[in-house]
Amino acid sequence: MINLIEGKNFGKIVLTLFILTNAIYLYMIMVTIPLTMNFSNGMQLLDMKPSGYDFNYVNELFKSLGENGRKTYLTKQIPVDMVYPFLFGSTYSLLMAFFFKKLQKLKPPYSYLCFVPVVAGIADYAENFGIISLLKNYPELLETSVVLTNTFTLIKSVSTSIFFIILLIVLVSLGLQAVAVKNRSL
Repeated sequence: MINLIEGKNFGKIVLTLFILTNAIYLYMIMVTIPLTMNFSNGMQLLDMKPSGYDFNYVNELFKSLGENGRKTYLTKQIPVDMVYPFLFGSTYSLLMAFFFKKLQKLKPPYSYLCFVPVVAGIADYAENFGIISLLKNYPELLETSVVLTNTFTLIKSVSTSIFFIILLIVLVSLGLQAVAVKNRSL
């Protein structure tokens, strides 16, 4: 990992991963999620509920989706969303490392912040496995399964939000550093 970060092609690797990650995300947002939501009567999919959901919501959503919608969720949206968490976690972890390296802060405690996207990715996988279980067991939903899946949804949402806040702070720091360097050279 250190060799990757120290390599001269590190920026190109991060850029390539960033483009790939966001292409997959756009595909989900523009294709698989709308395709699945065509069956939901306007209800948001569980993946798209950052503030969570409860047993009644899941039951109502799955009923609204009907058999075709649940099948679409399971066979169109979930498979793409099984690729995305890995890309999100690895890409944004490396992106943070890239920016911390530019700030000369790629050492503890700052380097630990590079793992926040990994936490989000792991939680996204756990959420996906929970959704698969719920979809396969419907209409026999267990309250504990819904609560557990919702917990992973909330962990994913919170860790993703924390990541983007950290990223914004890092980008502002990079901007301020660039201004300071420019002012010193004048």
